[in-house]
Parts: sequence; C-alpha cells; structure tokens
Amino acid sequence: MYAYCIIEYPIKTLDKAFTYLIPESLKKTLKVGMKVLVPFNKRLVHGIVLNITDNYNDTYELKEIAQIEDEFLVLNKELLELGQVLKDLTLCNLITAYQTMLPSALKIKNQKSDYNKYISYVSLNAKDSLINDYINTHKNKKVAILKRLLQEPKVNKKEFDSASIRDLLKLNFIKITAEKIYRLNKSKENITEPTPTLDQQKVIDTIISSLNEFKTFLIHGVTGSGKTLIYIKLIKKVLQEGKTALLLVPEISLTEQIISIFYAYFGSKVAILHSGLSLTEKYDEYLKILNKDVQIVIGTRSAIFAPLENLGLIIIDEEHSDTYKQNSNPRYHARDIASFRAKYHNIPLVLGSATPSLESMARARKNVYTLLTLNKRVNNQALPKIKLVDMKEELPKRNFVISEELDKEIKLCLLNKEQVILLLNRRGYSNLITCSNCGFTYKCPHCEISLTYHKSSNTLRCHYCGYTKIKDDICPKCHEKGLNYLGLGTEKLEKILNEKYPEARLIRMDADTTTKKGSHDKIIKSFKNYEYDILIGTQMISKGLDFQRCTLVGIINADSTLNIPDFRSSERTFALLSQTSGRAGRGEKEGKVIIETFNPDNSTLKNVVANSYLNFYEEEMHIRKILKYPPYYYLVNIKVCSKDYEEARTNSLKISTYLKNNLDKTSIILGPSTALNFRLKNIYRFNITIKYRFDKNIKKVLKEIDNIYSANKSVFLEIDINPQEL
Repeated sequence: MYAYCIIEYPIKTLDKAFTYLIPESLKKTLKVGMKVLVPFNKRLVHGIVLNITDNYNDTYELKEIAQIEDEFLVLNKELLELGQVLKDLTLCNLITAYQTMLPSALKIKNQKSDYNKYISYVSLNAKDSLINDYINTHKNKKVAILKRLLQEPKVNKKEFDSASIRDLLKLNFIKITAEKIYRLNKSKENITEPTPTLDQQKVIDTIISSLNEFKTFLIHGVTGSGKTLIYIKLIKKVLQEGKTALLLVPEISLTEQIISIFYAYFGSKVAILHSGLSLTEKYDEYLKILNKDVQIVIGTRSAIFAPLENLGLIIIDEEHSDTYKQNSNPRYHARDIASFRAKYHNIPLVLGSATPSLESMARARKNVYTLLTLNKRVNNQALPKIKLVDMKEELPKRNFVISEELDKEIKLCLLNKEQVILLLNRRGYSNLITCSNCGFTYKCPHCEISLTYHKSSNTLRCHYCGYTKIKDDICPKCHEKGLNYLGLGTEKLEKILNEKYPEARLIRMDADTTTKKGSHDKIIKSFKNYEYDILIGTQMISKGLDFQRCTLVGIINADSTLNIPDFRSSERTFALLSQTSGRAGRGEKEGKVIIETFNPDNSTLKNVVANSYLNFYEEEMHIRKILKYPPYYYLVNIKVCSKDYEEARTNSLKISTYLKNNLDKTSIILGPSTALNFRLKNIYRFNITIKYRFDKNIKKVLKEIDNIYSANKSVFLEIDINPQEL
C-alpha cells in the first residue's frame, strides 16, 4: 500500500503530494488526513496523508512512512476538500491551507506534546480485609485516608497529605489514576428565555423553514433589535434535530459577552475558539469538538475551520466587519469559507448586521441572499438621538478635544449616575512628536511611519513592525528641549478626562490595556457592574456590547477614519459610528450621541445622524458604480515587495506590463504606484490593482505570476484577491 503525503515546507516548488510506502506496522492504523513523519532530503519532516492507494506505476524507489504523529488528529473529508478550496481562493500552498485550519497546539510542524489536563484520583488497591486489619492496628493519618476510601470509591489526591499517600503506595494499599478533564467547562443556568417579538419570530420562522437547504440569509437589524435571541432560537432548533451549529463573531471583546449568554443557555454544549485562549485551552476546545462532546462552536475568524460534523447552521454576526478577512497568507474571508461549508452540508448561512457590507446588501437586493429586516429595537425602545458638533466653532472657545455640548452631557450623566462611552479610534498618547526648533520628527527606522508616543511606558512605538525606543526629553538632532506632542490617542484622552472630571471613574479599553489574558472580559464586566462611569476605547467597543446604564456615547475626531485614502473609508466610518451610537440607550432611558467633526456637511455623517443605512447605501453604490469598485467590479491587489527599492520598482513595472498583455482588454490595471505605507519592516512595496467584471484568464494569469516569483529570493509578491483595503 502507498500513501500520498503533503509535507511541511511552505515552498511553491514542493507544493505537491509525495508518494511513500506504508510499512506493515501502520497498514491497519493509518488513515487519510492523519499527521505523519516521513523521510525527506535526509531528514524526517511532518506531513499529512492525502490519499491511500494500492497502485503505484513509477519505477522510483520509495521510502517508508516513519511513524504516525498523531492517531487522534484526523482531518476529515470535508476539511481536506476545504484545504483545496482555500488554496484555489487565495493561491496559497496546500500545506499552508491545512496549517491555517489547526490550532497552534496541533500545527503540522509542532513536536507532539501532551497538552491534556489531568486530575489524579486515589482509590483502594487491596482487599477490604487487609485494609481493616491495618485500620484496627494503627493510629495515624494513613488510617483516616483508608477509612474515607472505604466510604468513597475515589478521592482527589490533592485532598490528602502527600507523605501519607507515598507510604500507602509503598504498602500497595492504594493506587492513583489520572483522568483527563477540560479546562473550560460551564454549567447551564436556569434563566427565563425572553419571548421573541412578532418581527423576531417572523425571521426565526423564515430561516427554520429552510434548515435543510443551502440558502444565505441577511438579517439587517438595527442595533438593539435582538439578533442574539434569534441566533439562540435557531441554534436550539438545530440541536433538537441532532445537528451542530457554528457562530462567528468579529472581536474577542464581543466573544466574551456572547459566550456568557450562550453558556447560560447551553452550558457545556459550547466550545470557544479565539486568540485570547491559551495554547492548552485551544487544544482542549479543539479536543471537545473532535470528540463530539459539544454541539456549538463560537469564535472569531479562524473558528470557521472548526471540525464540526453534521453541521446544521452557520451564523456570522456583524458580518460587515473587516476582521473576517485575514491580512496574512492565506488571505481568506471567513464569509467565503462559511459559504463553502454551508453548501457542503446543504444548510443555511445566516449573516447579521445593523450595517451590512455593501456587497452583502447588493446580493440581497438581487435575491442572491434572502433579506430579513428588523426595523425596531426590542420593546420599541427609541434609537438614540444623534447630534453633530462642528469643532471649527469650538476652536475659538479653546475646546480642542471635548466640545461644550459633550462636556454638558457628560456632567449630566455623572450627576444622574449614568454611564458614558467615548470612542477615539487611535491608541497611544500622541501619534506625532516633532521638534519646534529644528523640525525633527520621530520616525520608525524600519518603516516610513511616525512613531506613536505611549506615556505610561515613556516609549515611542511603531504600530506596524513593533519597533520601540525610550523617549528622550530633548531633540536627538538639535539637542534642544523643543519637542511638541501632536495628535490625540486614547491614552492622552484618558489624561484629559481625569483632569476635567476628577470625580469620574474612568477605564480604557484598547490594544494596550487588553494584552493580558481575560482583560477584555474583566473590563466589560466591571463597566457593566457600574464600577466605572466612563469607558474610553477604540473600535473594539463599537460592536455588540450591551450596557443598560449607558445613555451617552461621544465620538471624538470622527473624521479620522473618513480621511483615510481608501475606497471603503466612507463605508467603514458609517459602520463604526452607527455601531458605536447603538451602544447608547439600550436600557430604560433614551440614549444620546454626540459626534465631533470638522466636516459636519459630509453626507456619510448626515446619514449616521439620520440612522439611514439605506440612504447611505444608495449614495455609496452610486459612487462605487462610477469609480468601478465592488460590488460592481471585482478587485485583485498585488504588492511587489523587496528590500531593494530598485528591484521592487523594476519588477512592478514588468508585472504590470505582463498583466496588460495577458488579461482581458475589459479589465483595468492600475499602477504600479507606491503603497500607502510604502516601507514596512525595511521592505519597499509597490501596488498594482486589477479591476475586472468577467475575466476567464484572471486566476490562470495570477498563478503564472505567483509561480514565476515563488523562487525569486530578492522579490516576493502579496496577492490579495478581493481585498478589504488597497
């Protein structure tokens, strides 16, 4: 018998299956999808078995598979097919596709380790008569242990004195057994399940009627319309039919809140998968899924690869979020993978959002997706009143950060014991430090980007490559004390608020304050329990969070995302501001939102104020059509990268010429031009963008270019099909 194996090297030239002999000792146990060790180039390497056959036609002498690496881990038929789909979608290597599917503890090239957690139990190992004889003739700690073990079949070893246990083991009176346990195991709670509204029930019934067919539903529900209850009801129905369910959420911060809700309803039936888990916890959760001990998986982007069998439903919450697109190889979108899996199992795919992506709404308008709408909040709660504040008028009053209007509303909230959320989508203290004497600006030595100052650690950091240096008090160029701190980040905002509202209890939630395990959950719970009055944060506080006491949302510098030179900047801004606004007024009291801007006449901001997604959609679609952007055209972005500027420039011109000569004449090739962040980590980057509608040659041409440069050591390509940003 022979096995075709893909090996661990992520090199294009080795992206193929190699044939190995299956030794007699492995013939009964080896399965397709197993991890193995195989000889390759005078060493043993890790791999995955793709196929097993009795036929081999070549005359080459074959080597034998050395051993099975992990009998427990077997990629099933669906995941093996999904690897091929992922390779085709993103032009990655097959081994890279399979690596992406596995949690860190089970990566192909990791050495096998025991990540299991055990509890050691003590039980009797001798006849009761011998035990009783010992008890009758001795008076010590060991007697108490034996008496207890006569009453209980097994007891946790930690409950006993270790010296006494050692003595009893020597006497052969007891034995110790280790039992495997899961680290995360929650019990179901006795909670009263809310009754769905008529609108919610209509959505539930519509989806349930299509549970056994592939169909994509788009739930467009305003913030607070009760999408989570719909998900719970749908999953309950799927579980009743003996099937499993997968729910994706965009952020770890959102995962923590929705997990607690699902634990309450479903208890130990739930497994979670996200980057906030430790290596061992990820292993445990994956083990639960493989052992079929859970029926529901909740997680962020990579959870779409969870090895659930007998899937009955896939849900993507906040489907518009950029975080569902992976920006490193393989550059997949979770929605595409979800669509494949839903089609594979012939089940519904449910997309939910208050601000759906333009692509999803366009598909719904064309009846490719089924559109389901929730126009009202639960219990007919009013949507928050949103007001724009023109910061140009605040400058003469010297209100550079907190406007007069926002200041008044914050003070009112503090007086009424209500809570405030303030969004500033930039972390750090200052994003630009310059010298007023000589004009020097701190920049990253590896990237063409200014360093951000973090006051708490007195460091200057590059948020792209991680470069860090201690800040000096004097200018490193002219050696004068003339440094100016320009720009505003969440850390500086926190300092300003502490000075302005000394009586207020403040907490900050951004990438700097959530580095420790469990920090997202801790901050959310403490704010929910009214341990703080004001929550300051970046976009991670914008989605899904539900605080009953929060009646005011303030958005500082709303123009920061609007001014980014990217075709999606208006869409991102509308989603960010609308979602953040939706955090206000979810309790009994009506909510207010203050948006500070220097562009009060901007149509995107006006649509946010009017809570009019559809009006924004129509306006933005009109612009996209004129400029030939998605959803009217497909995009491919090629970054030509090299440590040598001239190499990157010359090869980008060659690639652009090649594309123009080989693609359909209706396709539009833009560039090469310098990338938005031209130099990152000492790598120069040129952009080439392809816009196309129908081009049968596109995949073939991209593969050809990819193969040409796969062996090039001085220039490499980043090919992003359907990019989220350019």
